[in-house]
Amino acid sequence: MERPKAILGIETSCDETAAAVVTSDGRVLSNVLDSQASVHARFGGVVPELAARRHLERIEDLVDMAMRQADCTWVDLAAIAVTQGPGLAGALLVGLNFGKALAYASGVPLIAVNHLKGHLASAWLAHPDFPRPALMFVVSGGHTHLYYSEKPGQYDLLGKTVDDAAGEAFDKGAKMLGLGYPGGPALDRLARTGSPTAVHFPRPFLKRTGLEFSFSGLKTALLYYLRKWDGTAPPVADIAASYQEAIVDVLVQKAFRAVQSYPIKGLAVVGGVAANSRLRARLAERAAQEDLCLVIPPLHFCTDNAAMIAAAGWEEFRLGRSASWDMDVVPNWTTFEPAQDEERSSAVLC
Repeated sequence: MERPKAILGIETSCDETAAAVVTSDGRVLSNVLDSQASVHARFGGVVPELAARRHLERIEDLVDMAMRQADCTWVDLAAIAVTQGPGLAGALLVGLNFGKALAYASGVPLIAVNHLKGHLASAWLAHPDFPRPALMFVVSGGHTHLYYSEKPGQYDLLGKTVDDAAGEAFDKGAKMLGLGYPGGPALDRLARTGSPTAVHFPRPFLKRTGLEFSFSGLKTALLYYLRKWDGTAPPVADIAASYQEAIVDVLVQKAFRAVQSYPIKGLAVVGGVAANSRLRARLAERAAQEDLCLVIPPLHFCTDNAAMIAAAGWEEFRLGRSASWDMDVVPNWTTFEPAQDEERSSAVLC
């Protein structure tokens, strides 16, 4: 029996170096990752130059490890898929240039992948039979976007944040509470020991009829609330739980507002914030009430990984899309249109 072809995925958009091999029938043969959380923790956030240098140090070993774990050779590959954007320019350049070199040397087609499409594709990694039309909700550190998808490769934007993303609100909230980096998971853990009704925080944009989001005002509300304690120790666990509940309330209510407005068969919630335990519980509860097919990927597919890039690469491959050798990174890739229509990066890797 002939072995299915595979795609090698490479992801270096931020602070994880990742490589994975995924077959044409959606099987993940390998999915390896090097996290830089400990590298950036003492700075309280990602330092772009350090991230790029770490990618340079680790990418060759990670790709080699992914290929060995998958028991693959270059002749087994249909293509190499690499993240082109959005993300940190220097970090993206490492992965893109490495992918170009591999594709050129092996004679394998190169596919450019939008990082958000990677997150969207993770829904089908988790649930290969996830039905369309579907509502797709990307919730991450840099994005809070709702999409409607009727067929592979087609994602119509329904609404997005007008300022900060939900993940940004979690991370900055954690920083204000002194929880360290990475902030989102730390706030999630602490919130489990607090009361979600102890402090009332605003639910931005819930009274508006559209599907837009805003979280900058919520961050400001937390800042002003903490100032009221004026040197005395605040009930940090209760504050964390209440602040988290405000973010989750907005995400869940807006998602199901969209569910009720569009003819869909399922809802997928993807991205780093989809790893939040309270959000997962609230979504599952509401989906059960609505008798709706809900897909939230397992935790290792929520955060940045290369399996999702390979899966998105298959979607692009089947649509006949491949990249040119002169393509550049697109740190601010704001749409799903071809990257040449977007503003290109002029950044130089140090």
